[in-house]
Amino acid sequence: MEKLALFGGKPVRTKPLPTINDKSGRNIGDEELKLLREVVESGSLFRYSGKMVSRFEEEFARFLDVKFAVASTSGTAALHIATGAIGLGPGMEVITTPITDMGTIISILGQNAIPVFADIDPETYTLDPESVEDRITDKTKAIIAVHLFGLTCDMDALRDIAEDRNIYLIEDSAQAYLAEYKGRLSGTIGDVGCFSMQQSKHMFTGDGGITVTDDEEIAWRARLFMDKGWDRKAVGPRRYVMLGFNYRMTELQGAVALAQLRKVRWVVERRRRAAEKLTDRISEIDGIEPPKVPEGYKHSYWLYPIKLDSSVIRASVDEFARALKAEGIPATAGYTGIPVYMTLIFSEKRGYGGTGCPWICPLYGREITYRRGLCPRAEEILNRLITLPCNEFFTEEDIDDIANAIEKVAKYYRAT
Repeated sequence: MEKLALFGGKPVRTKPLPTINDKSGRNIGDEELKLLREVVESGSLFRYSGKMVSRFEEEFARFLDVKFAVASTSGTAALHIATGAIGLGPGMEVITTPITDMGTIISILGQNAIPVFADIDPETYTLDPESVEDRITDKTKAIIAVHLFGLTCDMDALRDIAEDRNIYLIEDSAQAYLAEYKGRLSGTIGDVGCFSMQQSKHMFTGDGGITVTDDEEIAWRARLFMDKGWDRKAVGPRRYVMLGFNYRMTELQGAVALAQLRKVRWVVERRRRAAEKLTDRISEIDGIEPPKVPEGYKHSYWLYPIKLDSSVIRASVDEFARALKAEGIPATAGYTGIPVYMTLIFSEKRGYGGTGCPWICPLYGREITYRRGLCPRAEEILNRLITLPCNEFFTEEDIDDIANAIEKVAKYYRAT
């Protein structure tokens, strides 16, 4: 049997793969520089004295065929704008997934509201609608559906729940540009959709975000929330009409975002082709489960998740990921490692200023416990999940090397 590089054998690959961290794996260049030059030469870097951010918002709304778009400083800001715009506040609950970035959760805690975690579907790794329904109480204000790795949630089921219970449905589409659910684009199915432009996303400005909706009232409140609650249409003294934050995107970010928007379809199409080729290569490897895409869905592959069959592969995800890295293939064990509710902020309820807020808010008046076993399927999946990069610049050779490394490592841990 071929010796693993982890134990001194020859690695499958020594040349680095294209990466999202530099130009080897990012489509950025003259188009961005041209628009950045326009901004710098205009001397107007502030969004309300320039035109780039407004142009980006208009083009993004047309791109998704929605009525309104509000740009901001990050994906976290985009989500916080959404929760602010729907009127989330103290004593209210929001149901979301335990496998997500903290940015999703900040949008809830930032409004002094209570995160409630529902379990996941073990095939798609997204929210299980039955678990969501089980978690709803008279204090539930919204569901945040996180479209993980580039695959949407079961949006028909979540939409039905939200409409039946008269609660909001927010889409966290940070990882899911141009992902589709039954012919509809990610971010356009719920009441509000939120996107990130952090360095690793399908389109990027380093950091940046945008919130979209077809609801005029939500859009109006979103724009206020993004701009410190300032009603700029009012005549006379400044009118701050709601509590908001300064989440204004700069013209420099807007210029890069505008150029990137014109490339994102190409990025997603290239990633789909790369991922489909990789799936073809590894689908017959015993003990390895490539991502499953249900009928009617289109994956956009922010990352490429594989699941280990623990009855076949005799290695932890940590050891398997280390072995892949040694073969020259970047790999991450478990994605977030643990469900977000098992981090200290939840297990010890570390709230504002060292207090227990928002959990001890009198408007809430309940005890909620975050503990191991809260979402057993999520916990089990994270112990079997490995994420691999999926890049628009992957070549056939790159895909072959990734597949060969997976096959080599899987064969070793099947035998031992």
